[in-house]
Amino acid sequence: MPPKLPRPRIFAALAIIAVVALGSWLIVSGSPRQGGAPGQGGTPVVTVGAPLKRQVTEWSEFTGQFTAVDYVEIRARVGGFLTEVHFTDGQMVQKGDLLFVIDPRPYEFALASARARLDQAASTREFANRQLGRADELQRREVLSKTLLDQRSTESRGAGAAAEAARSAVREAELNLQFTRVHAPISGRIGARLISPGNLVTAGGGNTPGTLLSTVVSLDPLYLSFDMSEADFLTFQRTRQGATDLPVDIRLMDETKWTREGRLTFVDNQLDKGSGTIRARATLANPDRFIAPGSFGRIRMPASAPYDALLVPDAALVTDQSRKLLMTVTAEGIVTPKPVELGQMADGLRVVKSGLGAEDQVIINGLMRARPGAKVTAQPGTIGGGK
Repeated sequence: MPPKLPRPRIFAALAIIAVVALGSWLIVSGSPRQGGAPGQGGTPVVTVGAPLKRQVTEWSEFTGQFTAVDYVEIRARVGGFLTEVHFTDGQMVQKGDLLFVIDPRPYEFALASARARLDQAASTREFANRQLGRADELQRREVLSKTLLDQRSTESRGAGAAAEAARSAVREAELNLQFTRVHAPISGRIGARLISPGNLVTAGGGNTPGTLLSTVVSLDPLYLSFDMSEADFLTFQRTRQGATDLPVDIRLMDETKWTREGRLTFVDNQLDKGSGTIRARATLANPDRFIAPGSFGRIRMPASAPYDALLVPDAALVTDQSRKLLMTVTAEGIVTPKPVELGQMADGLRVVKSGLGAEDQVIINGLMRARPGAKVTAQPGTIGGGK
């Protein structure tokens, strides 16, 4: 038989149990009913606001890639040993800057030899012309046969042709000597040198390109090339109304605002049969040379003329299978769902194309406490959008 507890301890235990029970009853009786804070008559409280009316423009957005307007592969046009490099990898160069030097000595010797042959050919032509002049004079005196005159004439023309060939050889030798000094063909940023001094480079000829020495790309302006689907292309055709140079907005992949401006300057003449897309290209200024060719960006262009639209926050939308609904509150405080047709985002809000009136009171807060057909207490709110 267990020992009996002293009477004071029994009374203390009963008092604790009574206090705990009283506290639990107070908590339960004082807590609000499930469904949110009650309003007048115990109805749930929601915040409502009229849709924001604003003029908006629909946009078509695409992902594109930046490309240089000018891209040049610098290749050797004559062969020989590379002796000098006059740039730092990745630096900006101007058109005409000296970049590489190929050993010019063999071409200097070839030029000297060509000039000597030209002098010799010029002397031969001069002698042949004098001989022709003498033969012509003798033939007029009838002391020289016609055959000998024709021979002197042929020799003169041959000497003249040989002199022209020698002159062409000199020009070719001069050109080859110029090609030993490789200059920048355009202004832009040069890439890394692909050949170090002391290496042998080969000249291009026929179907064989010369040794690739480096590349240069222009940086200002740049192209942004992208592909449009057939549907987007048809929308674009109807929107531009024959214009060929349209303003567009551009942003980089890590940017959220459309702070860069460009112009749509090219649309291809046919759709690709395989992908069903058409190539387009915008041109934008890059004065700070921040954008590098090959990087990606986003571009948007108008897909409609500006029009007045109603806007609501995305959080106010309810999905019912394939439909989108907005919960509105009537003047009597009854929750009424309205199916709506939605458009694009504009200034952080969703465009409502149809199904909603400008005076409708849309539930923008407390949506979980609203049930279709139920009565609620509506508090006024405001729908606003940021740029």
